[in-house]
Amino acid sequence: MQLDKVVNYHKALADPTRIKILILLADGELNGQVLAEKLSLTPATITHHAAKLREASLINERREKNTIYFSLNDYFIKNNATAAVNLIYRTTEGGAIDLDENRTRMKESVIRNFFTVDGKLKSVPAQLKKKLIVLEHLIGKLEMGRKYSEQEVNAFIKHVHADFATIRREFIMHQFMFRENEVYELNPPEMWAKWETL
Repeated sequence: MQLDKVVNYHKALADPTRIKILILLADGELNGQVLAEKLSLTPATITHHAAKLREASLINERREKNTIYFSLNDYFIKNNATAAVNLIYRTTEGGAIDLDENRTRMKESVIRNFFTVDGKLKSVPAQLKKKLIVLEHLIGKLEMGRKYSEQEVNAFIKHVHADFATIRREFIMHQFMFRENEVYELNPPEMWAKWETL
């Protein structure tokens, strides 16, 4: 599964048009019409390639009336590239959860501040680093290799926080889990967004 995830990420990049789209978006947000004009393509072709890039979390979309604007998802472009390197080399520096004392203290502090004594999540942190610590803490309670239905994931989240839809989406967005045909499964830890690198 981990290999499939890395392959899918690289498949999204394995097209000259998609690389050109990312290069153009590196200068800032653009809509589909502008991208089509700059690349001498039809808007439908841009939509097709943008869907592939979005599925791999490489771009973000924002709708304004009838216009869709695209922008780079810098964090995931870098994170996915790092995940591929870690998978290939499986080095201690890249893949292991070897937290130093400061990181351990920070993690414990976030968990203490955002969870009640009975394990309920008080709120989803706004700061990305703290949010990833919270998500990692929660995902650690699920079983690696097990397939979960959406109802099971919702029930698990509801046990700790009412806003199950947001947290479920965050699990996918930060690559703690992947979803296929309404079935959810944990990604290997090498694929998870790493709060330690922020």
